[in-house]
Amino acid sequence: MRIALLEPYYTGSHAAWVDGYAAASGHEVIPLVLKGQFWKWRMHGGAVTLARRFREQGLAVDLLLATDMLDLTTFLALTRDLTHDTPVALYLHENQLTYSLRPGEKRDLHYGFINYASALVADAVFFNSAFHREDFFDELPRLLKHFPDYNELNTIRVLQDKSSVLSLGLDLCRLDAHRPPRAVHGDELPTLLWNQRWEYDKNPGEFFRALYVLQDEGLDFGVALLGERFVSVPAEFKMARERLGGRLVHFGYVADRASYARWLWQADIVVSTAIHEFFGAAVVEALYCNCFPVLPWRLTYPNYVSPEYHSRCLYHDFDELVALLRAAIGRDKQARRIGFRDRVARYDWSKMADIYDSVLESVASSFPRGRH
Repeated sequence: MRIALLEPYYTGSHAAWVDGYAAASGHEVIPLVLKGQFWKWRMHGGAVTLARRFREQGLAVDLLLATDMLDLTTFLALTRDLTHDTPVALYLHENQLTYSLRPGEKRDLHYGFINYASALVADAVFFNSAFHREDFFDELPRLLKHFPDYNELNTIRVLQDKSSVLSLGLDLCRLDAHRPPRAVHGDELPTLLWNQRWEYDKNPGEFFRALYVLQDEGLDFGVALLGERFVSVPAEFKMARERLGGRLVHFGYVADRASYARWLWQADIVVSTAIHEFFGAAVVEALYCNCFPVLPWRLTYPNYVSPEYHSRCLYHDFDELVALLRAAIGRDKQARRIGFRDRVARYDWSKMADIYDSVLESVASSFPRGRH
């Protein structure tokens, strides 16, 4: 098949997903993308620009694959003479109904409605995790009931019937090429890793608060602070730089993929305190590199840890977070290397590309050309 992949927000994990599938697929995947900035404008105007580019390139494709950042209704309206009989799949990396808000921020329902309307016009809807699908459909009735009349609640069942889970594909095998022969920091100093975005929804304040408790107890550990930030350094990270001092073995975003991979292999314990996460790609990458996890007992995380280790790796509250970190730091390196690599290796594109290809072939064959 020829697949047009429509991504108005081409950056970070979105860009990695586009590039990964295009490279690994057995189909011809043609990316149509816009730079990942001004996300609200991308959700409003990205469809107009991508529709123009689609027309200019004269593309004839067997399937349209769009992401949640596209106003799919507008794109299809502007290309209806070319795409009226082309099957359409929608992939949701996140959604604007439940995306975590900054403290004091009020949700703009229009962006959630764009996700809803895009799902309505798609032939198939895919979520990157089971948690994400459940989260979306739990909130959707409240979104629709917010409006004064004609709530169209019957459409929820229609959307559920054409929705399924299609896990995120990741370039995990590339991390193997940068595995060092031994840990740089030796066997005595356990290194805690933060490789998520430096933003409010990842809840860094709770992470650092736990570290300060352990620091006051006199525990010996290093901290590697990786992860992307988009504006300035958040206050929590500035304070951590002062309070943790020499315990910090790295501070700042690592753009180079090889250097990033080496830090994952060198670290011992990956920690998340996220209050919201639709998939958790950064944590999955760390698990693939044999980091021991200390994660919330919520969101997608329980899926990444073997059930027999839930009590050693997953916490319910702050006190449990501190206790699990204390225990993990106290174990020697060999004891920490329980390893969940095999559990997350299934997300590598070497395995996921065939699944994507098969699923999208089914979408195309179920909605053949000329159906209208």
